[in-house]
Amino acid sequence: MPTTPEDFQEGKIVLIDKPLTWSSFQAVNKVKWSLKKHMGLKKIKVGHAGTLDPLATGLLIVCTGKFTKRITELQGMEKEYTGTFYVGATTPSYDLETEVNATFLTDHITAELIHDTVPQFLGEIDQKPPVFSAIKKDGKRLYEHARKGEEVEIAFRKTTIHEFEITRIALPEIDFRVVCSKGTYIRSLAYDFGIALQSGAHLTALRRTKIGEFNVDNAITPDAFEDEVTP
Repeated sequence: MPTTPEDFQEGKIVLIDKPLTWSSFQAVNKVKWSLKKHMGLKKIKVGHAGTLDPLATGLLIVCTGKFTKRITELQGMEKEYTGTFYVGATTPSYDLETEVNATFLTDHITAELIHDTVPQFLGEIDQKPPVFSAIKKDGKRLYEHARKGEEVEIAFRKTTIHEFEITRIALPEIDFRVVCSKGTYIRSLAYDFGIALQSGAHLTALRRTKIGEFNVDNAITPDAFEDEVTP
């Protein structure tokens, strides 16, 4: 990693492995703060190319300086995720942010049924984003409506699942790997997969492992980034 302030002003892609419970905004702020404190940069643009929920970990592409102009291009790349569905219960947020609101039978669910259900989610699909999401509706983000208990009509969106692989079955848990287009909500995939199993499901773990050719194996934590730029 370059050690001159000019390198970061000219433009740098920093691969961050976002820790659990951190917001993407916090991770970007840590990078920006580290550059200002340890590189003496009074002003520098820093932004990320695709939000990760606080309850997700993994790859966050952070752009500095002139490379912030590349954010839109980077956001459009396909993404790979790994994670865990919990079958037999749903939550309003489709993940662990909210408490379980309904439980379902799972006695009929077999490994064969799980594998047979996967193909219906491959290719272009219609997906409804979670009500607990940052999409704007009537000038407010959906999660703002949701937290006030307001009913909101959410439209389906087209998204593409390029690969969907079941990597472990230990009911009520199902581990998976997904490669998908921009704008895919893995929480919604968990919810819809539960319905397709004639049950219910929510997301209990999520890790973004790739964005295009960028791999989380080459990423560092925000704290490790600070260490690298500290003289």
